[in-house]
Amino acid sequence: MSEYGPIIAIAILVIAVLILLTRNIFIVQQSRAYVVERLGAFAAVWQVGIHFKVPFIERVAKRVSLKEQVMDYPPQPVITKDNVTMQIDTVLYFQITDPKLYAYGVEHPMSAIENLTATTLRNIIGDLDLEQTLTSRDIINTKMRAILDEATDPWGIKVNRVELKNILPPQDIQNSMEKQMKAERDRRQAVLQAQGQKESQILVAEGEKQSAILRADAAKQTAILKAEGEAQAILEVQKALADSLKLLNEAAPNDQVIKLKALESMQKIADGQATKIIIPSELQGLAGLASTAKEVFKS
Repeated sequence: MSEYGPIIAIAILVIAVLILLTRNIFIVQQSRAYVVERLGAFAAVWQVGIHFKVPFIERVAKRVSLKEQVMDYPPQPVITKDNVTMQIDTVLYFQITDPKLYAYGVEHPMSAIENLTATTLRNIIGDLDLEQTLTSRDIINTKMRAILDEATDPWGIKVNRVELKNILPPQDIQNSMEKQMKAERDRRQAVLQAQGQKESQILVAEGEKQSAILRADAAKQTAILKAEGEAQAILEVQKALADSLKLLNEAAPNDQVIKLKALESMQKIADGQATKIIIPSELQGLAGLASTAKEVFKS
C-alpha cells in the first residue's frame, strides 16, 4: 500500500489541478460582458472570447447583458396641473453600455431606474393639465427619455426610448369624455346630414333650372319655326299673286274682263261675314247686267 501512496497522491493532485483550471476558464458569449475584480478591486471587463481567472486572487464580480432590455412598470398615480389624479404605466427601453459603471455606479440599478422613472413622470405631468397630458404623449416621451438618459449616464446605462403605454383618468372624467365625444360625433353627423340636404336641394334646383332653360329653348325654336312657316306661306301666296298678275298682264285683258274679275272678287267678299258691301259706280251697271243674265238662265 505504501508503494502506491505517492502515485495516488500525485493523481489526486493532478485531478485537483485540472478541476481548478477548468473552474477558472471562462468563455464569454456574444452580447455579454464580465466584470472581474482582483483582490477586491476592479481589474478588467471581459468581452467575447475565452478568459482565464487567477484562482483565489480574481473573481467575476458581475455578469452583464449588453442587449437592449425592456422594463414594463406598473401604473403610477400622478397628479396633473389642474389637480386630476390619473394612472399612467410606462415602458422603458434601455441598454447597458459600460459594464464597469453599471457594476459600481449605483446599488440595485433596476430599482433605481424604476424610482427615477416614477419621479420624472410625476414632475413632467405636474406641469401639464389634463387635456395636455392626453394629447402630448410624444412630448412627454421625449422629455422623459432625455432626462432619464442624462441621469443614468453615470450608471453606464443608455435609455433608448420611453413610452407611455396607458393613461387612465378617473372614471367620472372618462364618462364626461365619452359624453363629449358622443356629442361631437352627433354634431358631425348633423353637419354632414345638413350638407347632404343642401347639396341635394342645389342639385334639384340646378335640374329644374336646366329643365326650364330647355323648355324655353324648345318654345323658342317652335315659335321660330312657326314664324318661318307663316312667312314662307305668305311668301308663296305673294309669289302666286305676282305670277297671276304677270300672266294677266301678259294676256292684255280689256276693261270688261277686268271689271268682271273685280265683280268676282266682290262676290267672294260677299260670301264672307261682311254685312255691308259698297260697290263702285263703274261696277254697278255690270252687276245689274250679271243679275239679269242670271235670272234669264234660271227661267
